[in-house]
Amino acid sequence: MSRRTRSEQAVARPGWPQALVTALGTLVAMAVVAALGLWAAGATDLPDNAFPRVVAATVVTAVGGSLELSGDAGELAETRAGLTVVPLSVTLVGALSLAAGFLRPLRRRAVVGGGELAGWAGRIAVPWLLALTALALAARQTFAVSLGEGVLADLGDVFDVAPRVGFTTDVPLSVISGLVWLGAVLVVAVLVSGEPPLRARLLRLRESVRPAAYAMVVLLLVYVALGVVIALVVAVTRGPAAETLAVILLGMPNLVWLTLTIGLGATWHGRVQGPFGLPMPHVLDEVLRTGDVSALNLGTLSRYDGRVWWLVAVDAVLLSAAAYVMAARSPAGTRVWRHAVRMAAALALTVLMVCLTGRVSAHYGLSLLVFGDLGGGLSGELFLDPEIWPALGLAVLWGLATGLLGGLMARWTRR
Repeated sequence: MSRRTRSEQAVARPGWPQALVTALGTLVAMAVVAALGLWAAGATDLPDNAFPRVVAATVVTAVGGSLELSGDAGELAETRAGLTVVPLSVTLVGALSLAAGFLRPLRRRAVVGGGELAGWAGRIAVPWLLALTALALAARQTFAVSLGEGVLADLGDVFDVAPRVGFTTDVPLSVISGLVWLGAVLVVAVLVSGEPPLRARLLRLRESVRPAAYAMVVLLLVYVALGVVIALVVAVTRGPAAETLAVILLGMPNLVWLTLTIGLGATWHGRVQGPFGLPMPHVLDEVLRTGDVSALNLGTLSRYDGRVWWLVAVDAVLLSAAAYVMAARSPAGTRVWRHAVRMAAALALTVLMVCLTGRVSAHYGLSLLVFGDLGGGLSGELFLDPEIWPALGLAVLWGLATGLLGGLMARWTRR
């Protein structure tokens, strides 16, 4: 190795300042997106200067952190509350920012080994864990719940019921989840990107996985881009703009990746009751806002709007395009059936990720020991869960079909 090459590698080696910028820059980007989304949703009106702590909680949950709700309504009453949701817009912004910060200092390196990648990732992990711990500790707040006016308020005065609900984070679990999220994002970044240049063994591993991983990442980003364009058109033509902006900045991937699985034929089960709502078109809310648990799939949605069948066509086109991209980036001699198998495996893993991160669960209730549950605007329930195994089976079938088609198209274009 020449003296010049050694000098270039020494200069390009990332250190602690770059690690600090990467870690903090990722969290700042996520916090800005979360703050803008919550502002559009009206969270700035929360009492007791709670907005910064709600932003911190949103960032923590975006990297897999655990949010715990608690309630207190006095000796003669009890509250029940729970919340499980991942704001995937914030997650996506953080993943893209972290991947860019991780890969940028490595691009000018002549070659990078596994030890150097692990060392660079470890340097990022230290300030990441410290900052995430601080956010998790700051993400705690208690709110007073108004009983409104009328009989319910009178009962509250008689029985000295002053309901309060608050949230905290499970700091150890949130820090561990954030570390796992960090590692997963960095691994995907190395697999999807053509950089940094790796040593022979790692290079062979990346080249075998990269075409399918790249195709799935592009597929998910295209769905998000389409969702943003449609949402902006709806906001301009129909409104309301603030609610649409909140959906874009907080939950757009939650919505469009859900429609990806529904277009494949998957079924989700859910229910919407009380003041809660889902960041989705009105037709989906109509299907779920019933007295019992409802199935959310092509059949139930088509009863309200026949245009839902276009989701099948969109899936067919975009999955075929993703399969073609995968096959075109694979070695020229790869057999067509191998493209089909790899596409099936990649799509199944992608659908599994969507099913695990797209679940939603929220409930709140207030009850007096002498009167039972109090309804009105104080109690509500929302949940959305997928049928995972049927969804994975459908993903395998779609992956085999589109992978075969993409492999044939790639072979034809090469010829």
